[in-house]
Amino acid sequence: MLLYLHIPFCDSKCHYCAFNSYVDKFHLKKEYIKSVTIQLKKELENLEKKSIKSIFIGGGTPSTVEPCSYEEFFETIKPYLKDKAEITSEANPNSATLDWLKGMNNLGVTRISFGIQSFSEKKLKILGRNHSSRQALRAIEDANRVGFENISIDLIYATTFDDEKDLKIALELPINHISSYALTLEENTPFFGKNELVDESEKCSREFIEKISSNFPQYEISNFGTYQSVHNLGYWRGEDYLGIGSGAVGFKKDKRYYPSKSIEEYIKNPLKKEVEVLTEENLRVERIFLGLRCIVGVDLEVFTQKEMQKVELLLKERKLTCKANRVYNNDFLVADEIALYIIS
Repeated sequence: MLLYLHIPFCDSKCHYCAFNSYVDKFHLKKEYIKSVTIQLKKELENLEKKSIKSIFIGGGTPSTVEPCSYEEFFETIKPYLKDKAEITSEANPNSATLDWLKGMNNLGVTRISFGIQSFSEKKLKILGRNHSSRQALRAIEDANRVGFENISIDLIYATTFDDEKDLKIALELPINHISSYALTLEENTPFFGKNELVDESEKCSREFIEKISSNFPQYEISNFGTYQSVHNLGYWRGEDYLGIGSGAVGFKKDKRYYPSKSIEEYIKNPLKKEVEVLTEENLRVERIFLGLRCIVGVDLEVFTQKEMQKVELLLKERKLTCKANRVYNNDFLVADEIALYIIS
């Protein structure tokens, strides 16, 4: 079992961000954390002790919430954590102070994921980030000094204003994981429709990915590391996960659970959620898409007889590899295209 906790508060809204996050609702933080605890306790009622192997605190910006506010959450979850559970918290350089990092480390967080996006002042300004390159470097060094052995950073690429120094700087830092994302122009964001900002060439993506992969092995379409995140891989394997907080998503067997995206509504009733029932065919198709996007692969038994004919053709063309009755994608950049070809 995995657990995701959503923190919807941000100091500022980046120009590309479409996540459920708010810059004007900090006055709701205390009530929000109380509601999170109510939902968490309810979700844990039917869960076996020591059954959660990873926690991911995402957002939004978890580092906008002081460590003392997380204490009840961690105290509540403690009996349900497996030994040596992976506990990740996202953080932004401007709010992840040395004291914040120390506090989270003391609570049991084992891994920090920094939303860096770039080390270029020009690129940071265009993206709407509210931290400097100096702050980013200091935050990473502070996390290392505090004792976090597993440190990850996010980088955005495939822009027309990319800086070649980003990767060079990143690879010299005390990190063991990089999550890289091509810039996408999401609806209801300041960047939507500004196609001149995006470099959609395959060459751009391949060169960037090849440079990371030469140092950090790629284990998923957007993730690279000498350390592979337990939480990330749990998603790709289709494992059950609890979704705690406004805008989070939970999944169990054949159902997805959606707490309210409205912070106010969530605070009023943290136990209310929409339920989506997935058919066996929905789940089967998801296994194909997820498995081909990462090193997890897809069991041959998942494919229909018609699909197997296409799989065999892809194996002959060396686009897929088969080991122990499981197929693996040789090129994550075309993972979705391959999956669509197989199921069509």
